[in-house]
Amino acid sequence: MISKRTIRQVTLEVLLGFTLVLLTAGLVVSKSYAADKHPKPPKSLRLYIFDCGVIHTTNADAYSLKKEEVASTEMAIPCIMVAHPKGTLMWDNGDIADNAFPPGGGQAKAGVVTQDKPLLPQLAAVGYRPADITYLAMSHYHGDHVANANYFAGSTWLVRKVERDRMFSDEPIPRSPAANYNMLKNSKTIFIDKDEYDVFGDGTVIIKSTPGHTPGHQSLYLKLAKTGPVVLSGDLYHYPEERALKRLPVADFNKEQTAASRTDLEVFLKKTGAQLWIQHDFLGNAKLKKAPAFYE
Repeated sequence: MISKRTIRQVTLEVLLGFTLVLLTAGLVVSKSYAADKHPKPPKSLRLYIFDCGVIHTTNADAYSLKKEEVASTEMAIPCIMVAHPKGTLMWDNGDIADNAFPPGGGQAKAGVVTQDKPLLPQLAAVGYRPADITYLAMSHYHGDHVANANYFAGSTWLVRKVERDRMFSDEPIPRSPAANYNMLKNSKTIFIDKDEYDVFGDGTVIIKSTPGHTPGHQSLYLKLAKTGPVVLSGDLYHYPEERALKRLPVADFNKEQTAASRTDLEVFLKKTGAQLWIQHDFLGNAKLKKAPAFYE
């Protein structure tokens, strides 16, 4: 026969257990909700530059330059993230995909490229995940600009149709594995069909058409409140000496288009008063602040 005291004890234990379950579930839900929250938007435009490695080239022949004509033959590979009060934009995302890094950590190598840290941990260090990226845009489809594109397949892709068509044509792109960007095929996509595309509608983030290096190559204009206006070149230029000496790359898709795009951009730079940051400029890139620091 079970005593009333025993019944009370069992009832109390059940109630306490049920309460603990509810509390635990509440904590799990709370943590899950916190994990799903997006970072607080900045009050003004921010530019983050991530270190996505170095191309260890030993000459500049491909750019119609002699070794002695350039300050450094090596090329930087920056990955760029722009945070705007209305959303975020990932611009270019490296040569080595994060999943190609050694499982235990350490430097990754791919041909003449080395990279010390994967991109996504660098992104996380400033409070962002791929799910927090509103838009993905790339200067062009070459392998050193698209390696981590699949991580941003949930973002809205801003691209020129001629560029996308080439990426998903039957002809492979040399040194640009389709496996790194094939998930973009099903991404929400906006085809840019104008010379200048205003990403957030306020004139602070503009994607500008600069074809030639590839059919749909584009550059990025940022109107930063403190730093001032900046244009990120993509591969319109690789070395500052190309600009100074007016040399054209040997293997551009259309050299005449490249020349015309450069002329047009010079007019744009003069009109806006923007600085030109050549993304691959090794010495120039070394002077720039890297994330978690940012430009605003």
